[in-house]
Amino acid sequence: MKIKASIERIPGGMMIVPLLLGAVINTVFPGAAKTFGSFTGALLTGALPILAVFYVCMGATIDFKATPYIAKKGGALLAAKVGTAVVLGFIAAKFLGEGMVESGFFAGLSVLAIVAAMNDTNGGMYMALMGQFGKKEDVGAYSIMSLESGPFLTMVTLGVAGLSAFPWETLVGAILPLVVGMILGNLDKDMRDYLGKAVPVLVPFFAFALGAGLNLQNVWKAGLLGVLLGVAVVAITGIVLFAADKLTGGNGIAGLAAATTAGNAVGVPAAVAAANPVYEPLVPSATALIASCVIVTAILAPIVTAWWAKRIGVKSNTAQS
Repeated sequence: MKIKASIERIPGGMMIVPLLLGAVINTVFPGAAKTFGSFTGALLTGALPILAVFYVCMGATIDFKATPYIAKKGGALLAAKVGTAVVLGFIAAKFLGEGMVESGFFAGLSVLAIVAAMNDTNGGMYMALMGQFGKKEDVGAYSIMSLESGPFLTMVTLGVAGLSAFPWETLVGAILPLVVGMILGNLDKDMRDYLGKAVPVLVPFFAFALGAGLNLQNVWKAGLLGVLLGVAVVAITGIVLFAADKLTGGNGIAGLAAATTAGNAVGVPAAVAAANPVYEPLVPSATALIASCVIVTAILAPIVTAWWAKRIGVKSNTAQS
């Protein structure tokens, strides 16, 4: 049976097929991980551990000489993503203020939902896609882009006061596995070769675990508006990120791979409301819309990225016999 070949006929197949499989399992049987427990439960809920291993193995393939490139690329993508959210937030604020649309097709839409959906990239998705279609240096760019994570920049964008402490421990924890891998790979070429071989193998496992954390019913709850907001994240931020990638010497793949909404963005509305109660009435609708964006962008981004990679003649790193 040509299972691998069949999966790879689908754009981004090695990521999108396991991801959808995991999402279907979680939607139909949400208690599967708890029911089966043990290794099966770990496989369904182990996105972070698998990603941590992915970071180490990918880091081992990155040469220290590439550090300036990583800083330039990561900084450009970070500025493009957050900058787009800031501009859209300011425009939307002119019409919505601190409230939300109360009725009609756009009911539930708020500046909070728009900004939180736009300015936080799904780091695992980005690294997995770049591990599959991009350069190892571009994978390392997420060490800079990880500044997007959490509610901090969303609060800054919304003008929320009172957040004086920057969670540097979390930031260090996010990039430490990558740095450890880089150190190992640069100290020992054999370790670089050994760990580097695991990178393409980890992609479908991480994608499956990521999908197993998604519930397709969230798309239904948010309705067509949630789907359209997810499409807008891919389209609008994708165009800006694509341009930023090109301007920093890339081929556009890294920019498109970053045009997603991170899973942890779902918790941003509640965190923002905790800092400023004026946003509390917006939390339920914003959370549903953002959850829809996470799923929609997780499906669309791999397809768009794989399509562009194929168009410019870049082969998947997993398409090896």
